[in-house]
Amino acid sequence: MTTHLLPLPAFADNYIWLLHDGRRALVVDPGDAQPVLDALARMPDLQLEAILLTHHHADHTGGVATLRSQTGAQVLGPADEKLPEPVSRLNAGDTVEAAGFRLQVIGVPGHTAGHIAYFLEPAGTDATPPLLFCGDTLFSGGCGRLFEGTPAQMLASLDRLSALPCNTRVCCAHEYTLSNLRFALAVEPHNQALIDHHARCTDLRAKHEPTLPSTLALEQAINPFLRSRLPSVIEAVQAQAPDLPGADEAAVFARLREWKNNFK
Repeated sequence: MTTHLLPLPAFADNYIWLLHDGRRALVVDPGDAQPVLDALARMPDLQLEAILLTHHHADHTGGVATLRSQTGAQVLGPADEKLPEPVSRLNAGDTVEAAGFRLQVIGVPGHTAGHIAYFLEPAGTDATPPLLFCGDTLFSGGCGRLFEGTPAQMLASLDRLSALPCNTRVCCAHEYTLSNLRFALAVEPHNQALIDHHARCTDLRAKHEPTLPSTLALEQAINPFLRSRLPSVIEAVQAQAPDLPGADEAAVFARLREWKNNFK
């Protein structure tokens, strides 16, 4: 099966991800129905069969009712979050079939209490790299704010994602890359992979092109929130927080996230 992946811009900086095989399609986190309806109008052979939700925030769920009523698509989402019903509920460890695609459900609490991610590993003769739809848990160069979870939860969630194959394409839900990379450069100013990636992304955004999807290998090389156990990151955090007691992993991660929250 040949897969096609499209980022559909929405609002100021959201991406709604559209995945299809030429006939059957799914979308992930449609906060606004119109970009999806416009894409379907451009590709009249596509049938939207499934809507996947990662968490409950309105900029990820606001288009569900309209899309469901206009396409009849099934809605799937996390078991423990308030979502626009009816929703087929999913738990960490589940495997789900949607629009002909088989996806694994990964629990990634932190940004919200019940946040999930979806991992698609190609099967059979499909040689395309794996896909990760991670909502607001992992961004290129960053991670989501901790609205409902703890630093330890988010660190563990990022560990689960970081353990996926390194060629996995990372489909984040926001175009936050340049602001995240500015912070990452404050943490690791001598990281050459980060310097090079910042230059590439600056060029892409100057041409109004998306910086996503990223790859897991790239994020492991440039994202401070996946690198929070490395001496270079620990030292940078301790320079910002001299009172940090030792190098407790969750404490370092918490101070790193706090530093990002206040970074200008």
